[in-house]
Amino acid sequence: MTKFLGIRREDKNKWEARVPIIPQHVAELKKNFNIQTIIQPSKIRAFKDEEFTSAGATLKNELKECQIIFAIKEIPIDFFESNKTYIFFSHTIKGQKFNMPMLQKMMDLKCNLIDYEKISDEKGRRLVFFGRYAGLAGMTDTLWSFGKRMESKKLDTAFNEIKQTIEYGNLQDIKNHFLEIGKKIKQNGIPDTISPLVIGISGYGNVSKGAQEILDVLPVKEITPNELINDYDNLSNKIIYKVIFKEEDMVKPKSINNKFELQDYYNHPEKYDSIFHRYVPNLSMLVNCIFWDYRYPRLITKNFIKKSYSEDFKLQVIGDISIDINGAIEFTEKSTTPDCPSFVYNPITGSVIDGVEGEGIVVMGVDNLPCELPKESSKSFSNTLIKFIPEIVKADFGGDFSSCNLPKSIKKAVILYHGDLTADYKYLEKYL
Repeated sequence: MTKFLGIRREDKNKWEARVPIIPQHVAELKKNFNIQTIIQPSKIRAFKDEEFTSAGATLKNELKECQIIFAIKEIPIDFFESNKTYIFFSHTIKGQKFNMPMLQKMMDLKCNLIDYEKISDEKGRRLVFFGRYAGLAGMTDTLWSFGKRMESKKLDTAFNEIKQTIEYGNLQDIKNHFLEIGKKIKQNGIPDTISPLVIGISGYGNVSKGAQEILDVLPVKEITPNELINDYDNLSNKIIYKVIFKEEDMVKPKSINNKFELQDYYNHPEKYDSIFHRYVPNLSMLVNCIFWDYRYPRLITKNFIKKSYSEDFKLQVIGDISIDINGAIEFTEKSTTPDCPSFVYNPITGSVIDGVEGEGIVVMGVDNLPCELPKESSKSFSNTLIKFIPEIVKADFGGDFSSCNLPKSIKKAVILYHGDLTADYKYLEKYL
């Protein structure tokens, strides 16, 4: 018997050209599993409608025949239909206030919700993600912001030549251009007024690895957080220094009688204080790639930056790839879009001005960075998702949750089942 899945068009903004399932996999699902795809037409998607129809998909505005619907970003409230299963990044697991009405609507309609972010293996490692591409685009846009910031200060550097991610044709174009920029850095060095140039990266997961993949195309040397503090005066002006910060570098136990233990920090973050402020004076840029919620200490607070800021403050740009509003970087006041990716936060007045000019620190805060590499990021995402699609589409959602025959990795990601919060997500009740 033919099974149907639906693919919703992305319309959160004009930049969202990604798709969860690429045409190649639409054809494979039809041929190998007798799964028929119905996809909404889109004028902005990285893959054209004709590519999907050529792969065997049916183009329709309505997805009424589909009990299983795949998307990427949050879905408008009026799109949901009762008793259907939706798979997308819901951005609800932290109790995000702006998405609670959407979650409540899904509950009212007795929907099932599977969140990509929670599909994981037995060790809790995510299996379906765009993280690498967030890092790739995020580092590119952070370095672009830095170049524009230097240009606004009338300082000529090789970074001034860097373009924004969306201005390159593809990932290889970015890397080829960065190789040329790297040659100029090796030859001409970095101006003494901003040397040594140090880029801190908080975190070491998929997002961080993507960010490092781009940065490492340039002439880079990695140093430890300890070396950043103790050997700072011995650093060269013909190289970029990279510092990776792990949890033990960023926090310490509040009690002097306790030692740092990673699992204890995950379980009881309230027992720890941030020590990240000790590194900030020696950083030129910071790229934030960590998972954060309200329980964890912040990396940089408004109070710290207000007390520390001066005209010759070294930290010029923060690439907040994690983009938690008023989160790990407390003065990330808003998310941004590719057509206006950065703003300047003034630590003294607390004001925010779009662009890279003005007194303060530049924050790059694009909230859907992988959409700047839409075709490549969609291919990568679909390559991992395809492994799970047949089991999701052919699963029996009719009985209770305990008898649902989804694989364990997917079951962990079921936030709603028949409109009810599953056991792992009961904590969300307090946010509704």
